[in-house]
Amino acid sequence: MKRTSGTQETILIVDDDASVITSLSLLLKQAGYRSQSATTPEQALSLIESEPFALVLQDMNFSRQTTGEEGIELLKQIKARRPDLPVALITAWGSISLAVQGVRAGASDFITKPWSHQQIIQTVNTALGLAAATSSRLPGQTITREGLDAHYDFKDLVGSDPKFLRVLELIGRVAPTDASVLITGESGTGKELIASAIHHNSHRRDKPFVKVNLGGIPAQLFESEMFGHVKGAFTDARADRKGRFEMASGGTIFLDEIGDLDAGAQVKLLRVLQDRTYEVLGSSVTRAVDVRVISATNRNLTEMVAAGAFREDLLYRLNLIAVHLPPLRERSTDIPLIAGHFLESLTKVYRRAGLSIKDEALRWLRNQQWPGNIRQLRHTIERALLVSGKDALEVEDFELTFEMDSREERKDALPQVGSMTIDDMERAMIVKAMKYHDGNISKVAEALGLSRAALYRRFEKYGIKT
Repeated sequence: MKRTSGTQETILIVDDDASVITSLSLLLKQAGYRSQSATTPEQALSLIESEPFALVLQDMNFSRQTTGEEGIELLKQIKARRPDLPVALITAWGSISLAVQGVRAGASDFITKPWSHQQIIQTVNTALGLAAATSSRLPGQTITREGLDAHYDFKDLVGSDPKFLRVLELIGRVAPTDASVLITGESGTGKELIASAIHHNSHRRDKPFVKVNLGGIPAQLFESEMFGHVKGAFTDARADRKGRFEMASGGTIFLDEIGDLDAGAQVKLLRVLQDRTYEVLGSSVTRAVDVRVISATNRNLTEMVAAGAFREDLLYRLNLIAVHLPPLRERSTDIPLIAGHFLESLTKVYRRAGLSIKDEALRWLRNQQWPGNIRQLRHTIERALLVSGKDALEVEDFELTFEMDSREERKDALPQVGSMTIDDMERAMIVKAMKYHDGNISKVAEALGLSRAALYRRFEKYGIKT
């Protein structure tokens, strides 16, 4: 992973261990970077004030103390002097809580000991790439769809609403880096399409793009699905099987519904993201992994962290870049464009030329709330097309579709398809039962057919305060 750029960034190594400085300096030199070193916080701050460093690799302790307080204080001093200077912390695996404190204080990333050469270089490349991407757009610069399309391949992403354009501009800038990306947004907003666009605009575009729905993987099968297994690893393991990380080697792995991971799976995933290594189930051979990780969720992970249902260190590993997709109701000006895109697709599917939506009907579509977002819009257009049999859809055709949906909802007492996930429904039912039984845990558990312990686990999972 040696750099070929004609300009060499200088990296400051801050560590009181001479052997660590020597090792890192040699590694960085082989990768095409210059480096300087400091053995004390005072020396580091003096150098930062006089040299234009591009990155700091910083240890957390500079004396016999192992609390990491010196490292946190140095980090704060560096960010006070150079807010734009990225700092990557070096700490032990057992002290990841220190690294989390560091990220809160402004660190861009953290590396755990014992580190590998690949881990160091990937962290450096990612940090510098993100710094360059962050500074690549001038403040106040106007973002246009035409300008974005001239630089990036966004053909599957339809829309020109300012909120949506800001999302496209962000993913365009960070796509060339290897930074992990967390995509959030309501169900049906197009998170998978955004992940695919990031991959296809990256240097990994010619490698695999592997999609994994974590919500559909039982906890007991997580290791086998993600890391693979060898024949005989467990009762039904009749042959070797590749895991998803191996399938994605060199490319991108998209972890959808990341908020559905249980505590055990979160630890296993964190290990992979942290060490860039894994072991196939039933094998003791450690394998290196070279993938870019993009994850997505419609849940509030910050609230889940506060409730103890999601690891904070894993969250920081996943969201070096956070991308939030606005719901369709907040970009209603894009509805005619998206509807036209769907009509073009349906023309090919059903082999019906000349399909259109009348202007009055488009205005009607723009005024709807679309709780199921883009997915619901497509479903509505396709259903109106099939039910009406018309080539030019009118308001009455869509009203009929909504009325049919409403009748189905009344019939089966379930939300409209695409408007809620299973988790959304479960959470809503728990909240409803809590209100109905005035917070009586025993009655709520009985009404829902759960044990008290199972109900408390769901309180934690969904961040429900009792």
